[in-house]
Amino acid sequence: MKATTGPLPAGDGWVFEPKWDGMRILAAIDAPALDGTGRAGITLTTANGHDATVRFPELAPLASALGTAAVLDGEVVVLESDRPSFERLQRRIHVTDAAEAGRRAADSAVTYVVFDLVHLDGHDLVDLPWDRRRRLLEQLIDPGPHWVVSTVSDDGSALFEAARRSGMEGVVAKRVDSSYEQGRRSAAWRKVKVRRRQEMVVGGWTPGAGTRSGQLGSLLVGHHDDGRLRFAGRVGSGFDDTELTRLGALLAERGRDRCPFDPPPPHATARQARWVEPDLVVEVEFAEWTAEGRLRHPVYLGQRVDRDPAAVVREPDRPGDQ
Repeated sequence: MKATTGPLPAGDGWVFEPKWDGMRILAAIDAPALDGTGRAGITLTTANGHDATVRFPELAPLASALGTAAVLDGEVVVLESDRPSFERLQRRIHVTDAAEAGRRAADSAVTYVVFDLVHLDGHDLVDLPWDRRRRLLEQLIDPGPHWVVSTVSDDGSALFEAARRSGMEGVVAKRVDSSYEQGRRSAAWRKVKVRRRQEMVVGGWTPGAGTRSGQLGSLLVGHHDDGRLRFAGRVGSGFDDTELTRLGALLAERGRDRCPFDPPPPHATARQARWVEPDLVVEVEFAEWTAEGRLRHPVYLGQRVDRDPAAVVREPDRPGDQ
């Protein structure tokens, strides 16, 4: 279940949670084995259906801690001074080697912030209202070394202001009577952003100059609109040397001759461009949208391996937009 974007709702029947700057994960917990060993298993799946179990070995003990079959929904984050660090999470989400994942877990351990329970001990809970699922979730999970149940508040304005002061992404408002609508973006969940952030599809890049000569200079990014990939500008800041090297290798594997944007970028950009298959998703922070539909002052935050490129669209960022 996904949230729509909109203003902070007023009135009764809503609760509010922090919007976590992390990686959305469904955790499927197997019941302990009946052979006397007491072993239980866990499978972690991203929002776009990829298996992420090997990436977060510190979450394996959650299965034994629960001791029963369940499917949890939540966000994996790396906390730094009690707030999520998407930069540090980037060190974890691309790793697919078990040994390397274990080494990085020691340096940048994750916390699984659980906010919903959709299956429990053989029972499908998706048709239950949110408040009943929440009570079951609180009864099921005690805080552990790498997992916690997300906090909730009845005061959306106060939580939003706290998110603004602390540098969090925003809040998510949820109807207390809402069922869990699998695979849908529902108005029963509403994300209210403090800062302007947007997922983008990479359709090309331009070479760097000066100190970045021979490296990536900027990403050419866009979003889907009515079946077309619309150009939204160049992203040239926010990279460190390690990320420049890693992204450069990914882009080199994806080269293509034809421009994927429709219409193409302006000539001054297009003549420098190296086009790529539009299957990489990145997240950027920016000041505003221009009248031409371009990002103003965008900054690269990281790659999103948990997002489907085809689902990336321009998100509304003004109150009342949907």
